Amino acid sequence: MDIPIRFPALRRRVAAGCAALLLVGFAPATGVRAAPSPPPSPWPLPSGVGDPGRLDPRITEIMRKPEYRNAQWGLLQTEPAGGRVLHSLFPGQFFIPGSTAKLFAVSGTWRTLGGDHRFVTPVYAVGERNGSTLKGDLDLVAQGDLTLGGRTRPDGTVAYTDLDHTYANDFPGATLTPENPLAGIDRLARGIRASGITRVEGDVIVDTRLFAQDPVLDPTPTPLIVNDNLVDLLTTPGDRPGTAARLDWRPKAAPYEVTSTVRTVGAGKPTDITVTATAGGTRIRLSGTIAADAEPLLRTTPITDPAAFGRTALIEALARAGVTVTADPTGPNPVARLPRGYDGRPRVAAYTSPPYEQYAKLILKVSHNLGANLGICLMAVTAGSRQCEDGFPVLAAFLDRAGVDREQVELMDGRGGNPADRATPRALVQMLAYWQNTPDAKRFREALPILGVDGLLAENCRTCPARGKVFAKTGAAVGGDALNDRLAVGAITIAGYLDKGGGRFDTFYAGVNGASTPTTDPAGVLSIANDLALISSYLQESR
Repeated sequence: MDIPIRFPALRRRVAAGCAALLLVGFAPATGVRAAPSPPPSPWPLPSGVGDPGRLDPRITEIMRKPEYRNAQWGLLQTEPAGGRVLHSLFPGQFFIPGSTAKLFAVSGTWRTLGGDHRFVTPVYAVGERNGSTLKGDLDLVAQGDLTLGGRTRPDGTVAYTDLDHTYANDFPGATLTPENPLAGIDRLARGIRASGITRVEGDVIVDTRLFAQDPVLDPTPTPLIVNDNLVDLLTTPGDRPGTAARLDWRPKAAPYEVTSTVRTVGAGKPTDITVTATAGGTRIRLSGTIAADAEPLLRTTPITDPAAFGRTALIEALARAGVTVTADPTGPNPVARLPRGYDGRPRVAAYTSPPYEQYAKLILKVSHNLGANLGICLMAVTAGSRQCEDGFPVLAAFLDRAGVDREQVELMDGRGGNPADRATPRALVQMLAYWQNTPDAKRFREALPILGVDGLLAENCRTCPARGKVFAKTGAAVGGDALNDRLAVGAITIAGYLDKGGGRFDTFYAGVNGASTPTTDPAGVLSIANDLALISSYLQESR
């Protein structure tokens, strides 16, 4: 589950824009006013279409807990054959979707690009070739590849962990995949050397003209992405208290420098590490303490200029591959040197990604915010636009074709983190139902987190009968209530498929808006998130 764990100061967290479950932060939307939350539900639990009185009593018991007294519940379960409604509570009412909104963005990107679409990132030689010397530039033309080989396993699948490194600053236990984040860059460098070039008397340039950075999308996609545009910082306790902690970091490229003064303290003592970055984010310093018995602690800091970072990384990779570049490897990306186009220019290397289906699995399993927002920009590119916002009409046209009533969806991003985002249970179930009648039904279903097995549902319901039988995207938005010194749970939601046996997969949505926790202890949020997972398991068990 995406549960925010680090709450050092409630008011400071609120002012900064709270971390969220499924890490849906309430990022500001330019020129957009947040829609009001749904009204509180009546008490006791209301009846509706598909009388909730016929729900498993364990579900109604959850919904009547005190923490939900002022909250609004939504629920919808339908059969795949004919869409018969089995259970329903406020199916046409807007709810904050959290990361269940990714179901729309990923579906639209998948069907627009194609599940088998591969991103081919080329490098062109721009200039005159004299034997093994290029008098001119090498231009890497970024294509919006989400991982650029940084997560690709030897079998061509994309690696992920149940708690992704992109959440390391908000969650304890976030871990790294073992793959080299510079793998794609290294592959390009070796390809350039294999083309016969051993010296470049010119520069290396990253061409990022595929699309412009969008000020509303947060995190902001870039045409070149290396390691999710993050530097990973892994601190391990020293051999004994009083000694320096060990530090490893990646990906390494000049001019980024990382230092640490973190000290090891006694077992059971607090682990408290602060990361500061200066010089445009390139001078990174870690300070604080780590307990002797603590697990390695992962933190991240942004790569502030992905294009300049990629340029330097490629120059350094070329040196490792035996290619000399006369240009200074550090400094800004010299985009003014780019040609208008590449017709007639020799392509000297290219990196081909895994199919988009693998990226969809990464985005859905770990709730990858950057990848979901990137889909909006990629859909815009298919429409011939460099403006990411032009991806929304492409998504709208897809939703129309898919039979989703898009009047019941309001989106300003792809990840479900904008305060204006809303969706009804009916629209989410319609999105899920669409996939049931496509050749990719199984692939899409299995790209979702699986209850008790993997992704953000890996730790829920590991011993219950529904383990492995619920395929669902979770979502939430959690902020601070400084007035009452507690946490305000804007939303916790779950939507997906229930394996009812015999090849039948019911579509379902369950969600609550407007709950709260007794204190600022995040365990209260964990409890609410677990309630939603339990509801999904009880729906699966019911006959």
